[in-house]
Amino acid sequence: MRLANATLPDGSKHDIEVSGGRIAALLPASDKGDLDLEGALVLPPLVDGHIHLDKTLLGLPWVPNQAAGNRVADRIEAERKVRAARTVPEAETGANLVRQVMASGTLHMRSHVDIDNQLGLKNLHEILKVRERFRDLVTIQIVAFPQSGILRSPGTAALLDAAVAEGADLLGGLDPVGIDGDLDGHLDAIFAIAERRGVGIDIHLHDGGEGGLAQITAIALRTRAAGLQGKVAVSHAFALGSVPIELAERTADLLAETGVAIMSHGPGGATIPPIKLLREHGVQVFGGSDNIRDAWSPFGNGDMLERAMMIGYRANFRHDTELALAFDMVTRTAADVLGINGYGIAAGNPADFVVVEAGSLAEAVATRPRRKLVVKAGRIVVKDGVLVLP
Repeated sequence: MRLANATLPDGSKHDIEVSGGRIAALLPASDKGDLDLEGALVLPPLVDGHIHLDKTLLGLPWVPNQAAGNRVADRIEAERKVRAARTVPEAETGANLVRQVMASGTLHMRSHVDIDNQLGLKNLHEILKVRERFRDLVTIQIVAFPQSGILRSPGTAALLDAAVAEGADLLGGLDPVGIDGDLDGHLDAIFAIAERRGVGIDIHLHDGGEGGLAQITAIALRTRAAGLQGKVAVSHAFALGSVPIELAERTADLLAETGVAIMSHGPGGATIPPIKLLREHGVQVFGGSDNIRDAWSPFGNGDMLERAMMIGYRANFRHDTELALAFDMVTRTAADVLGINGYGIAAGNPADFVVVEAGSLAEAVATRPRRKLVVKAGRIVVKDGVLVLP
């Protein structure tokens, strides 16, 4: 198959020759293809570096937010009540969400899956079903996530270890001080399992200020000591945006040295990490959608092009180069953090890409146009924003 008249993100014009599910060659633009894209912008597939497939209530009747306050602990307790009342399996609602994000062009994702002494490994098993169901269409990386804490949820450490043995790809963590009240105890448990199982770590850290920064520093130092450079991420990291710039710069240097990545979803009600500062200091900063219509938030739709716009809006990005940075957070850098091989529009790589009507990358981020096509391994799976799968 030959797709003619494609505009690549750098503005160059090409025909894309596809064979055996891969990009065989990028050829001079012509009118000789099987499908004429008429100059439309062809983007690499979108990557969601932080999603919660097991939490979503997508497809169910509306569930009002029941959290009594705005603390993380309040939201955890409210969610425990909501999930205890669920009658529809997470595999069903998770599949609804996968279809929705695919329609927007996301073909790779990292999903955190709740593990605690109420759920056991139930949610993991449900999302493993989703991963298997969509294995030929999307890659789903699973993080075993202690949503209720580890020390305050007895038995969770053993469950996390079992989750990795049963198919989780990484180990998660949650506010070692703010939730568990014991920085060393929480990190001891996580890093011990990660080292023994040979997996990476992705820790939720909502705690702000210098207290939160001290936890980020501790995570980075443990990463270096454990030899896990390039395999650890801190999600949210609100503290980096709530401290004096000199402290943020010092921490950025440590993060770069130890290979600890930072995920931000462009939060609406919290400080956002200083994305440009972190990048300038060599830190990998990537994006994710976080919550999508669940017990934590009624918002979100999983469209990572829209998420790039929201990140740019929160970071006060106004120039094309800045919008390109936001786009990079939900494509190339996210793919690098997730370890996606053969990513990008280049000869020899999988023929995975997203086609939109936009004159430039910056315009695509700012306007979030409907996805004209989504192509997976040379096969059209979305047309005009609608899945064309059985």
